[in-house]
Amino acid sequence: MKLRTFLTATAAAAAALALSPSVALAQQNYKSEYRLSLVLGPPSPWGMAGQIWADLVKERTKGRINIKLYPGVSLIQGDQTREFSALRQGVIDMAVGSTINWSPQVKSLNLFSLPFLMPDYAAVDALTQGEVGKEVFKTLEKSGVMPLAWGENGYRELTNSKHAISKPEDLKGMKIRVVGSPIFTDMFTAMGANPTQMSWADAQPALSSGAVDGQENPLFMFTILKLQTVGQKFVTTWGYMADPLVFVVNKDIWASWTKADQDIVRQAALDAGKQEIALARKGLVEPGKPLLKDIAGMGVTVTQLTPEQRAAFVKVTRPVYDKWKPQIGTNLVDMAEKAIAARPKQ
Repeated sequence: MKLRTFLTATAAAAAALALSPSVALAQQNYKSEYRLSLVLGPPSPWGMAGQIWADLVKERTKGRINIKLYPGVSLIQGDQTREFSALRQGVIDMAVGSTINWSPQVKSLNLFSLPFLMPDYAAVDALTQGEVGKEVFKTLEKSGVMPLAWGENGYRELTNSKHAISKPEDLKGMKIRVVGSPIFTDMFTAMGANPTQMSWADAQPALSSGAVDGQENPLFMFTILKLQTVGQKFVTTWGYMADPLVFVVNKDIWASWTKADQDIVRQAALDAGKQEIALARKGLVEPGKPLLKDIAGMGVTVTQLTPEQRAAFVKVTRPVYDKWKPQIGTNLVDMAEKAIAARPKQ
């Protein structure tokens, strides 16, 4: 009996030794730390997406994969529009990135920036969590990164220092900071504004000095950054576009991990994405939209567009929608329109 036990133990040990070198060799190629790029750090929902992902990965891989956050796109000197190229080149290992910031390199990502395409959160979910989202991921993979999960920066609402905005004419001549994506310039030009492209690092002092009159961003940024202190006294909720985020890994980094660790990183991204989307919508999906009440309590005038008022903005930006549809991909936009039409009504 003792001999049988000894032989069994010996065989098991031999099997373990036979299996372990390849895994051990693969893990010798792991970096001691992986660089994850973000535009915003914690406590923003965007920053929390990266933090939750990093924490889950470290815990579930038992420390084999350690991720360090680099907010402010600091790995590329704050240039948001260079982030996707830097990911492909390996300057950045991982990112939770914005579809807006990556759209200059991946045209189909402009889908989410089409004016007034997504009227509600059910529409956003119909795209990112359905066949459209899968098609976009295929395109991203062909473009040189490994997409794993969706997050959300949120609906981009309009703020300014001049007056309440409830119709396109109210924007005439107003200097509005926009991100460095051409579709935004087209949209705000169509509405009669004077759009000015600049990074967020440059936008804050420009707002403070009055060099620009307004900007558009998710409302969580208003409270975190206290935008009323840089003259933003008027908010218009118009839901003209939402900005999904994407959890991605550089392809070479992805290939360097074992299949087991790839599965862990992917599931951690999916779990982090779900948690982050809930954070991004906090205060905006509850009855009464408490976040709007908080902003109004800061002495800010909040204008919520009626369906009729929103329709006027839809009409004036429709030529931009029609111009960009073929550039994005007519089939993809058609697929998105059908998915939104079939969504469950809120």
